[in-house]
Amino acid sequence: MAQSERFAESRTPGRGVDGVVARMRAVDDVVARMRALGDDLPPRDGVAVFNRVYLSVTEEVGRHLGLGAFPDTRAAATLSIRFAERYLAAVDAAAEELRPPACWRPLFQYRHHPGVRPMQFALAGINAHIGYDLALALVDSCRALGCEPADLEDEFDGVGDILGTLEERIREELMPGPDLLQIGDPLTHLAGSWSLERARDGAWGAARALWALRELPCVAQEFGERLDEAVGLVGRILLTPLPD
Repeated sequence: MAQSERFAESRTPGRGVDGVVARMRAVDDVVARMRALGDDLPPRDGVAVFNRVYLSVTEEVGRHLGLGAFPDTRAAATLSIRFAERYLAAVDAAAEELRPPACWRPLFQYRHHPGVRPMQFALAGINAHIGYDLALALVDSCRALGCEPADLEDEFDGVGDILGTLEERIREELMPGPDLLQIGDPLTHLAGSWSLERARDGAWGAARALWALRELPCVAQEFGERLDEAVGLVGRILLTPLPD
């Protein structure tokens, strides 16, 4: 039986109920960890800023999973968990004074900088999480589920649509005010230079490339490292300290 055929069989309704329940509990565990992290951090901390907006979206993903809103709850839960765990692993690495992925380093390095605005912290976190983590989480999920990236496209799009509310929420809640709609304002310029939709498209393409390279581990590793560094460079630009 072909790999995609095995996955199609696993999507049959009523199959793998225990696995779905376990994954739903794992999503709840991830949410609990993010809540605890938020309780431990000062509100102005750059990681805390990103954590708040990401927590709200993860809770929304959990609600959609509970309602059966995804084509395959098991697959969507697996992708969501693998995705969130990459962010939490970066937090743990920074807390233990280890080196997190390059895409996350700017946020941890600038998290207390007085010249960086909350909106910048949030965008830099989303940039790291979608630009790099999402691609690797999709590959991780394919390995765990025994399928191809194309088999998870619906789940990828579903999770991505919920993530789209991140950008809207950030612009609504963290944009300081109408005065910054002036085109010459530095924060307006930075906010307009990054797009969640383009980041999602890039993550999908990167995941497919990494999957195609899975039989060439050295090349795949180099590709992943270059992706990590490129996303980190964008994050560093997004965190450019701005004048008051």
